[in-house]
Amino acid sequence: MTALSLPNHLLRRSGPMDITPITRALVIGVGGAMTAVCIFAIARALLGFTSDLPHLSNVAVAFHVTTVLPCVPLGVYLLLARKGTPRHKQLGKLWIVLMVITATSTLFIHDGMRLSWIHIFVPITYRASWLIVSSARKGDMMRHRKEIISLFFGALMIPGIAAIALPGRLMNVMLFG
Repeated sequence: MTALSLPNHLLRRSGPMDITPITRALVIGVGGAMTAVCIFAIARALLGFTSDLPHLSNVAVAFHVTTVLPCVPLGVYLLLARKGTPRHKQLGKLWIVLMVITATSTLFIHDGMRLSWIHIFVPITYRASWLIVSSARKGDMMRHRKEIISLFFGALMIPGIAAIALPGRLMNVMLFG
């Protein structure tokens, strides 16, 4: 089934600042699942059901985890809640700051700033964050919405899934080890 064959009501936003029903369903499904997985992983670790977590002795890793975890449910909330309100604007600024800090913190996780494939999300996050802020200031809500959705899925959900799926990563150890 192609996007063109989907009924129009699934592709149409309910308001000029809202997301489409398909995007809404993806945000609820993927963002909700990621939030639940994060809560479950943290609970397992706090209750002592995981092996030793030497990752957390690295200050950069601990800082990264502290800034990225609130980005997941906050991003879900911002994408689903009413847009343009003072609360949306304030929480949106917080989310962008947390995303930029999270991306920056990854550069300090390995000694000597050794980079891997996952660090491609750092410049992606910087670029999207700049475009999100500048498009909002210009009143270009279509671009703002597109960049937010891209950043949420592309630089938060994809690395999050990788952190869960790749053996030895902190989230993987907290869930399965």
